[in-house]
Amino acid sequence: MTKTADRGRAKEKTPAPWFKLTLELGPLFLFFFANARPKLFAPYARLVLSPALLAGQNAGLFTATAVLIPAAVAALAVSYLRTKRLPVMPVVTALLVVIFGALTLYFQDPRFIKMKPTILYLAFGIALLGGMIFDKPLLPVLLDNAMPLTERGWRILTRRWGIFFLALALANEIVWRTQSTNVWVAFKFPGTVIIIFLFTITQVPFMLRHELKEEGGGDLPEEDERHDHKDRQENRA
Repeated sequence: MTKTADRGRAKEKTPAPWFKLTLELGPLFLFFFANARPKLFAPYARLVLSPALLAGQNAGLFTATAVLIPAAVAALAVSYLRTKRLPVMPVVTALLVVIFGALTLYFQDPRFIKMKPTILYLAFGIALLGGMIFDKPLLPVLLDNAMPLTERGWRILTRRWGIFFLALALANEIVWRTQSTNVWVAFKFPGTVIIIFLFTITQVPFMLRHELKEEGGGDLPEEDERHDHKDRQENRA
């Protein structure tokens, strides 16, 4: 009875997919748009940026950064007001946006905001793969337990996402160091969003095979029962 009530309360606090997607992509869209059309944000930009920054060749990126910081914080605040919770991934993302965005504007150096995705993806990748060393899949925490999977399913999926995040970090480094600012912004949004979406889609069949069925009382699929003990021994070895 208690479990049923807890599930009911959890569902009530879970935002609609469109709402969650808006909070996640809204700040990125504003960043992309402000970089492309900085003059539209000039009234706000003049309040927080010096005339030198607004007149230089990186005026678009500095304006976009000044827009991204409050947008990321606002999205996190709205999410908390709606769910009364702070998931790990949005919190870490917003924190890095504030830190690297502030460094970008203070030192007037666009390299900081360009390195931010690298640091973010490296942190996620190292955390996920590092957790596997101690037989602690951290992906459920990172994804806020978005889907009930078997233990074996979470372990395999954690390794895949860990490697994927490291690949994204490498890709970001290559793009920002070899391409123009506008190309890097396009890679950041919508480029990485599309890449993450496509990768997620490729993992859906695997997640469905390893999904825990509530109706069945949470029993493990037969294949997972056979492999769980073996996987634990391999991780300890």
